[in-house]
Amino acid sequence: MALSDADVQKQIKHMMAFIEQEANEKAEEIDAKAEEEFNIEKGRLVQTQRLKIMEYYEKKEKQIEQQKKIQMSNLMNQARLKVLRARDDLITDLLNEAKQRLSKVVKDTTRYQVLLDGLVLQGLYQLLEPRMIVRCRKQDFPLVKAAVQKAIPMYKIATKKDVDVQIDQEAYLPEDMYGSLLKLLLVIGLTLVLSLSESVLSIVTGVVGSSWFLSLQHHDRKREETVWLTPGQSHPISEGSQNRNLSRAGPGGRS
Repeated sequence: MALSDADVQKQIKHMMAFIEQEANEKAEEIDAKAEEEFNIEKGRLVQTQRLKIMEYYEKKEKQIEQQKKIQMSNLMNQARLKVLRARDDLITDLLNEAKQRLSKVVKDTTRYQVLLDGLVLQGLYQLLEPRMIVRCRKQDFPLVKAAVQKAIPMYKIATKKDVDVQIDQEAYLPEDMYGSLLKLLLVIGLTLVLSLSESVLSIVTGVVGSSWFLSLQHHDRKREETVWLTPGQSHPISEGSQNRNLSRAGPGGRS
């Protein structure tokens, strides 16, 4: 049975509608897939750029932190330098004042005699030897002689020992030498140098007040030991210390 033209047209329209529906569904599917892929790619790009931005600012933050540390270190170093300069200026002033006082003490016979008395007595106590020789500057001979005469009886009373102390009149210290006001020499080849001098003041930086500087030189061993005594410290050393196990002490008696 042949179809009429109306039936044919109806089927054609039905097929066209079906094809159009299929095309629309396919287009929607393509659009949805494209949208999904777009969103995925967009998210990936956004995340990538976000990471790059975060990395960039983290790097900048680290650079700023490093710069802050460097600046802080520079400021601290500058502050330390200021403190050191201020300390050096203060020490220089103290040293200049100490040098002036030292020159005044040497010129003042009364005060200089007291100084020599203390140095000689401290030297005898420090060495505790039966025979000693004192060496001094020629112009100080009368003062040193008086100091020795005062020190001997005080030494004997304190230590219960006899002592023979002579002043070397053949080998004086240089007249312009403040570096060693006195030297006590022993027969066994030791020299005790008692100094209150500019050279010592240059070494003892940061010390307020004077200290006696005693240097025990072992001529045979070419070795030197140092002992610091505070002005006025004149206590005898016990018999057990005759081995001259000198305590190494710093300025002001600090061990």
